[in-house]
Amino acid sequence: MNEQISIIELVLNASVVVQCVMGILILASMVSWVMIFQRGFALSSMKRESIAFENEFWSGKDLRKIYLEIDASEHEKMGMEHIFSAGFKEFTRLRQQKETDPDRIMQNVQRAMRVAMSREEERLETSLPFLATVGSTSPYIGLFGTVWGIMNSFRGLATVNQASLSVVAPGISEALVATAIGLFAAIPAVIAYNRYSAQVEIIVNRLNAFTEEFSGILYRSLQRQ
Repeated sequence: MNEQISIIELVLNASVVVQCVMGILILASMVSWVMIFQRGFALSSMKRESIAFENEFWSGKDLRKIYLEIDASEHEKMGMEHIFSAGFKEFTRLRQQKETDPDRIMQNVQRAMRVAMSREEERLETSLPFLATVGSTSPYIGLFGTVWGIMNSFRGLATVNQASLSVVAPGISEALVATAIGLFAAIPAVIAYNRYSAQVEIIVNRLNAFTEEFSGILYRSLQRQ
């Protein structure tokens, strides 16, 4: 308990600049943790929904019926549902306009699915740039606070008659706390960024594979007609 109180006292008695550095790092850490949990839940939800849709898609169910069910549902289209809905909607629109050129139809369908794919990638990568920024800059921000605190400690030696460790120790200690907070903010952000980036890459590859397979199915259906 005494150690915890002493650390709190160091923070409260730190210079204004060091306190500002600590405040920025603590705020960045809090926002990072919120984003870490939000991204974790969002990616897990998208993965579950993609698996569920993929199972329904390959179950042999009529594609028009799947599209109508998705279109009638109130929840936001995400992942494979969004790509499928965008592609099939464009496919249906062109067929209703009596478009007969299969290559032209597929070009428009693939364009619609690429747009949907780009939006899904943006959705998946939400918050990742912030986590990367916190992970890369927090140690340097903490180091700035440490350097500033040590500078103040040694400047304080000029005002005392006898230099001793007890004179500079509090200033150096409060300065090192800034580095510790910087590492505390950076390490979880870096771990989360690396983990979520790998998950995003897996999901994107899966969405790309689905897009290619769905395009092939639509093209073969045009060839049969």
